Amino acid sequence: MLNVMQVTKKYHKVVANDDISFTIPDGEIGILLGPNGAGKSTIIKCIMGFLKYQGKIQMDGLDNKSVEAKKLMGYVPEIPSLYPNLTVDEHMEFIARAYKLKDYKEYKDELLARFDLEDKKKKFGDELSKGMQQKLSICCGLLPRPKLMIFDEPMIGLDPHAIKELKLLLGELRDQGCTVLLSTHMIDSIEELWDTTYIMKDGKVAAVVRKENMGETDKSLEDIFFEITEGEDKSIVKGQEE
Repeated sequence: MLNVMQVTKKYHKVVANDDISFTIPDGEIGILLGPNGAGKSTIIKCIMGFLKYQGKIQMDGLDNKSVEAKKLMGYVPEIPSLYPNLTVDEHMEFIARAYKLKDYKEYKDELLARFDLEDKKKKFGDELSKGMQQKLSICCGLLPRPKLMIFDEPMIGLDPHAIKELKLLLGELRDQGCTVLLSTHMIDSIEELWDTTYIMKDGKVAAVVRKENMGETDKSLEDIFFEITEGEDKSIVKGQEE
């Protein structure tokens, strides 16, 4: 379970995240949905422990910056950060050694095959296209089989086959009891693959929309998103907020 409690992040006088709180249980997919500059990537970096912030973040009751918590977390950044002098296969082996994984080779090969990287094993990081770099970043994030998997705009640059495989994997992760947090500004990319959507605006969680409550309104998630982010009446999500 991921628990974010009253997190505020400031860059000098600019408030990037303003008193953000939310909880994502095991086996659920939470979506951070918002326009560019809403604070989605900032809260993700806070969760990963990359930034200093006010507030508290826990993973399975562990402080998110602790070594124990970090062992449970997987991360796919918005912009892939690969080693130019490591091959695709060496990237995966590096992750396996860093996490001290055992019996991982079959899963490694399965991931590379699913994302069409099997024949690219000997390619260096800087020889890959942007889309292939993103695929490799996803494979590296998934290899340790984390209990919390965080994706920051993962579908940008992916081809249709890779998007299909990623969506299938998201469902599989949920079925396996993994906690998933995915940030995006592309509403159509998440379709029905979500349990709770946190709509962000100006560094705040402006609304919480639960799929189980969508039957109570004739609005689509897209309708709700634009009414919230474009300053319309928020009454359509009453009863869905925490």
